[in-house]
Amino acid sequence: MAATDGMVKGVDFVAFQTADFDRAMTFYGETLGLPRAVCMPERGFAEFETGNLTLSIIDSEKMGMEHHPSLGPVALHVDDVAQARSRLEGAGVEFRGDVMDTGVCHMAFFHDPDGNALMLHHRYAPRHTDL
Repeated sequence: MAATDGMVKGVDFVAFQTADFDRAMTFYGETLGLPRAVCMPERGFAEFETGNLTLSIIDSEKMGMEHHPSLGPVALHVDDVAQARSRLEGAGVEFRGDVMDTGVCHMAFFHDPDGNALMLHHRYAPRHTDL
């Protein structure tokens, strides 16, 4: 690992753009069941907590931005990927492909209603790294 000066201390939040603020509030708050920490629709943003990372939902139009979904999935930790996937499918969420087993984790890929990439993730074995 390369030495750093320690300038970056962590990640405060990940922002997802939405073209429909109310729909995004329903998806993140009700469908995913994430606690909402901040909601300021007049300013075009809300924040949902995942336990270790805040998901900031921003209204593209109110922020003066062209809407572009995030294509790199954020991995949402769950205890059981198959069970969480089944629950979300029952709520109308469509998944891309089957549950993937990498040998250390299970993953299931999907998108929010605005096309932002997400995945359900559960690590069941230690990760081995080559340094």
